[in-house]
Amino acid sequence: MTRGTLDRRTFVRTTAALGVTTALAGCGGSSGDGGGDGGDGGDGGSDGSDGGSDGSDGGSGDQQYLSEEPDYGGFLDEANNYEQTVDMTDADSVTVNVGAGDGLAFGPAAVAVSSGTTVTWEWTGEGGQHNVAGSDGDFESETVGEEGHTFEHTFEESGTYTYVCTPHEAVGMKGAVYVE
Repeated sequence: MTRGTLDRRTFVRTTAALGVTTALAGCGGSSGDGGGDGGDGGDGGSDGSDGGSDGSDGGSGDQQYLSEEPDYGGFLDEANNYEQTVDMTDADSVTVNVGAGDGLAFGPAAVAVSSGTTVTWEWTGEGGQHNVAGSDGDFESETVGEEGHTFEHTFEESGTYTYVCTPHEAVGMKGAVYVE
């Protein structure tokens, strides 16, 4: 066989890879308008500079990070959108976007808050249907895809709380709340 000729195996592999890519692009389905343009340009949290309770999609913006990163025990090693823990310890309430970035991330993926802080997860409407489920079972939202849907939990005790989007955990949709 010559170098420029496609053999049957190469054709089948290429076609299968294309099929998997197409299937993953539609992972989670769509509820509503049948999709979007794939991006909002991201505001990097610039309107959340008062402590970052809204507008944070995981971009650097005006976010402050903890000087010493908590030990998540490797939980966030494969998490989408995780760089560092965003310091929101001065905020009374914090908002984390569900469906941030490419639609399969939490934004920000890790936040630090003070005890007694309420964290509100707000759905962006991107990436299909999501939920927020605490790894220890302490909290769990319903699975929805509607933009603007919210779920909240108040963290009363110090510690590290990890969570996932159950439908998208395998593709890295994980997050953490570090409570000081």
